[in-house]
Amino acid sequence: MNIKKILIPSLSLSLLLSLSAFSQENDKINEILSKRIEYNKNNRTGKGFKIQLYNGNETTAYRVKGNFEAEFGIVAVLSYESPEWKVRVGNYKTRLEADRALLVIKEKFGGAIILETKINL
Repeated sequence: MNIKKILIPSLSLSLLLSLSAFSQENDKINEILSKRIEYNKNNRTGKGFKIQLYNGNETTAYRVKGNFEAEFGIVAVLSYESPEWKVRVGNYKTRLEADRALLVIKEKFGGAIILETKINL
């Protein structure tokens, strides 16, 4: 009888502490998920395709960018990845979209290629 008086409260206390710890852990998981959802709303990037018009020296890169924007009325992005400058356009979700655009672009920029990269969604 004496063991039951000790065992039952001990088990009850143990169960309450376990539930409390689980509840706190669950709250932390919910907090992390909320932060992840908020981050994904603000940072809309993903895997996709861009068309690279040029890869080389700075002077030519600026010229290619200007020529493309004048010809197509679309903003080209100039970037530097050591040791070369790159001129890229588009944020295509599928290879098919990029291929269709490339057919038109290649008429004026024969060296254009499609790259699989991170894009803005």
